[in-house]
Amino acid sequence: MKIKAKKYFGQNFLTDKSFIDKIIQSMPDIKDASLVEIGPGLGDLTKALLERYALRAYEVDEDLHEHLSRVFKEEIKTKRLELYFGDILEYWQSLPLCPEPYFICANIPYYITTPIIYKVLEDKNCIGAVLMTQKEAALKLTASCGGSDYTSMSVLVQILSKVNILFEVPKTAFFPQPKIDSAVVKIQKNRSLKFEICGLKEYILTAFKSPRKTLQKNLASRYEGIKELFLSLGIASNLRPHELAPDMHFRLFNDLNK
Repeated sequence: MKIKAKKYFGQNFLTDKSFIDKIIQSMPDIKDASLVEIGPGLGDLTKALLERYALRAYEVDEDLHEHLSRVFKEEIKTKRLELYFGDILEYWQSLPLCPEPYFICANIPYYITTPIIYKVLEDKNCIGAVLMTQKEAALKLTASCGGSDYTSMSVLVQILSKVNILFEVPKTAFFPQPKIDSAVVKIQKNRSLKFEICGLKEYILTAFKSPRKTLQKNLASRYEGIKELFLSLGIASNLRPHELAPDMHFRLFNDLNK
């Protein structure tokens, strides 16, 4: 059966073996964790991963799930590969993708990049990820304070993890070709942080609620004692949310929640 990419699933299959090899080489030591792949697609990256790791994979496309079930029949039989069919975000609603600590490797569809990143950060069992995403999203994840790409997501990711762009991937490495270039990012979560991140996420979304307003005004819409706190920390009252570094945003969050 000939497999066609489906636009509504945001499918662009990575077919260039040189970039698949680079992804494999970039994987960290995960001896103490399982490995999960989101959206294995045609299975090119899956095949390379299975040469090194046992794997749990989630595929939303019924045709691709059938294709993968045939291609990896032996691996599924021996349980080296656990293949699940369904929407990854529905699976992730209430349960982790794996019952034990796990790492993610995935070429994720562009249209669900943001919710996937949020779930990576929120899931306590997930220790990190190597993700192929659009270059623009990768630049936002790694953006420095004060830059045009520095957003609420930049702050959240950089507080909770170490994140860096490993390499860029041209549109020619995919079939069908997307309209934009991609990049591979590595997210390694700080496993020493022990708190519910929903409060931090709420703080950051409030801080960036109106980017053109001052940070103090944005936070004052939800929290009390903002002026006094800014004075005690030496933060200028006219500072915009994108002008404060992640560590200072985290300091503000902690002080507001004491």
